Amino acid sequence: MAQPCFRSVLFSVALAFGRHGPMNQRTSIACRMQLIEIYRSPVLAACEQRAFVLQAVGIPFEIVAHNDTFSLWVATEAAANAQHHIERYQAENLSRPVKPTLNLHADAGIAPALYVVLLIGVAYFAGQATGNFDWYRAGALLPSGRLHGEWWRTLTALTLHADQAHLLGNIGFGIYFIYLAARLLGWGVAFASTALAAALGNALDSLLMPASHTSIGASTMVFAALGLIAAYSWRRQFDRRLRWTHRWAPLLVGVMLLGLIGSGVPGTEEAARSTDVLAHLTGFGCGALLGAAHGTTRAQIFDRLKIQIAAAVIASATFVGAWFLAFSRV
Repeated sequence: MAQPCFRSVLFSVALAFGRHGPMNQRTSIACRMQLIEIYRSPVLAACEQRAFVLQAVGIPFEIVAHNDTFSLWVATEAAANAQHHIERYQAENLSRPVKPTLNLHADAGIAPALYVVLLIGVAYFAGQATGNFDWYRAGALLPSGRLHGEWWRTLTALTLHADQAHLLGNIGFGIYFIYLAARLLGWGVAFASTALAAALGNALDSLLMPASHTSIGASTMVFAALGLIAAYSWRRQFDRRLRWTHRWAPLLVGVMLLGLIGSGVPGTEEAARSTDVLAHLTGFGCGALLGAAHGTTRAQIFDRLKIQIAAAVIASATFVGAWFLAFSRV
């Protein structure tokens, strides 16, 4: 179909001096040819992107500005070929899925601060035998056959540590992972969710551990936070159009970190004996389940400051209440 000859309005130097010569030379050629419009957009960049495609395959073109829109014109005999290349470009580039962005929360440092205060506070009181209680006897996690309904041990055991190195190691890793969880969920919800997942992990550990075994330490909470982060990121960014390596990357990285830091120091017999690998696995698993639930539902109510405060208060009060119950049974 014959079209009137328009003078091109090109804003890109790369297009104006492309492989087909400067603008005025192409325009004079276009005036002697029958042109047809193959693409139109109110955005100049969209036309320029497709023009680059045509330039790459050697098809002459013109970009025409008219009434606040931009259109791409080619010779009638080249229209079919030009349309084919543009459609390929759009299929390969414009349909690529874009990963959803994660909503990051401010004040994330409050959650690890609560964690550190909790651990150091209990370490001090337990070391001083405050109240003339044996804190370790009262709070250590026992196998289910010896638990006798003392469910609070799933929480109190998280706050006890064998020595200073044990305490500092869990503080170091816990600060990092709980901070990341707080960036994703908010400081209060992250702290409460990590504590809940760790308590569930300890409950499962109690069911599976040998009858002669006891367990203490916040490492279950550390790996619950890791599982929470991995599964939440996986669910929030899951898209079936992505390659499987991209879809499952957060969980794969989480499992790799679990294996790397959750199995103790390689070649150290003492570390192998003292590392509660089962507690690490159960903590990570329960954290992952809770993280997947958070990532799937993504309740907007959790973004409210009042909810964050309430979650942190409830979690903190639960730890305090667990210790009161432990002392009441001594």
